[in-house]
Amino acid sequence: MPSEKRQFGDVGEEFAANYLKQKGYKILDRNWRIKGGEIDIVAAKTSGIFSTKIEEIIFVEVKTIKGAGSEFDAALAAQNVHYQKQRRLIRAAKTYLAHKKIPPQTFWRIDVLLVALNPNSGLAKIEHLENAVWGK
Repeated sequence: MPSEKRQFGDVGEEFAANYLKQKGYKILDRNWRIKGGEIDIVAAKTSGIFSTKIEEIIFVEVKTIKGAGSEFDAALAAQNVHYQKQRRLIRAAKTYLAHKKIPPQTFWRIDVLLVALNPNSGLAKIEHLENAVWGK
């Protein structure tokens, strides 16, 4: 049985995955693990709605917190993507690309989705930080 913290994070990741789908992203993998790291969501941008040609791979780190969704909440969640976490995300992304035999010319980036879940309403506010991790 997953811990309460893990269950809470899973709810945030579900909100994040649905948000990405609504934005037109295709979800390729969820909770992809390697030794020393995990990628919460791997998504792709494709050429068009009926196309399977991947234009860009997006590795997504989801940070979920309890809150009303204020800028202060987002700033607190973003602080958890510290330097060491960024290094692990880059390593995991590169491993994923190699493991899945993604052509080296494929564009990729690492985004952070900040999910503030309001415990009173059950609603979530999502802030999408594109290209949030540099140093690839």
